[in-house]
Amino acid sequence: MNNLNPPVVIPTAGSGNNIIVNPLQRGNPVLEAIRNVSNEFGDIVCDYQVGRTTGVLYLSLKYHRLHPEYIHTRIEKLGHSYTLRILLIMSDVTEHRDPIRELTKVCLINDVTILVAFSVEEAGHYLSTFKHFEHKPPDMIKERVDQDYPSILRSALTSISKVNKTDVETLRTSFGSFANISKATTDQLQNLPGFGQVKVKNMKHAFEKPIRHNATNTLDMYTSQSKGKQREQQPAAPPREPSPIWDIERDMNLPPDAWDIELDLN
Repeated sequence: MNNLNPPVVIPTAGSGNNIIVNPLQRGNPVLEAIRNVSNEFGDIVCDYQVGRTTGVLYLSLKYHRLHPEYIHTRIEKLGHSYTLRILLIMSDVTEHRDPIRELTKVCLINDVTILVAFSVEEAGHYLSTFKHFEHKPPDMIKERVDQDYPSILRSALTSISKVNKTDVETLRTSFGSFANISKATTDQLQNLPGFGQVKVKNMKHAFEKPIRHNATNTLDMYTSQSKGKQREQQPAAPPREPSPIWDIERDMNLPPDAWDIELDLN
């Protein structure tokens, strides 16, 4: 039985740090834009193998406009050959939104990650970066924040637009703690050096504005409309017969003397 998944190609030159290139890509100017990493041609099913488990298909939108069936054939042939499958698109046409939207749907259906480059240099940088980070841990690209209080405070407050590290130090020395900063009034903030109306407004929005966005509002609107339609479509319920009177309700209408209950202990 034939194996549908082609074997992973191991570079023959150097120490295995080369990008393997499909011979179909010979003459592609992207090859000259790959920096700080070598490449070699090999018999692979993708266009660029940037790791033992990462394969990249390259597509020019100009070519896609002339041959729209090409990428479907390539994705089908690629199958599940790599753990990470990438479609690198070169946006070299003016009207690029519709084809990129179409290709995004194709990638979602086929479990392919899509990347869009707007220049040859950008495309080469993507390929080089994938190869450089092949054996790097995921947390390497995470922001490193010291765990002391001033560092955490600085990281939190500088995420507000217009607030810089100097402003954070001013806030810390003026109010002492994050809790006090969040409770500061507009007048208190505007009296600080370097705090204009825009910066103060951004801070007040960050601390006081509800965490709610358009998507949530739209979802609520659609939900309420859907419930309204359901109520309109459902037939009116027939009038319900009155509930029978319980014994306890009868007891509640008795005079107070009737509540004197004698217990028979015999």
